[in-house]
Amino acid sequence: MPARSLLRIVASAALVPLLAGAAPARPRDVAVVIENMTYTPASLALRPGDRVTWTNRDLVPHTTTARDGRFDSKAIAAGASYTWVASGKGPLAYACAYHPAMVARLVLP
Repeated sequence: MPARSLLRIVASAALVPLLAGAAPARPRDVAVVIENMTYTPASLALRPGDRVTWTNRDLVPHTTTARDGRFDSKAIAAGASYTWVASGKGPLAYACAYHPAMVARLVLP
């Protein structure tokens, strides 16, 4: 087979995923820091499958508790962390069960 024909076949094969739609994005590892009685960042855009890890840098325990019950870390001790894999759709508010003024949200498509 001539090199030009082979090149056309390879180039065409490379375009197939582009024509069929973008390949699904790989899940990301996303960090949220709990410090000074806040979640940072306070709002986070996610895709299903992203792994969110909350790390507690305060001296007291906290939780990350979804208002709709999708997740509940229970107590995260000082220096410890909790990981959740994003699922579902829409905005997802969460708070600390021990400190209700600590609020944040996740946004899923």
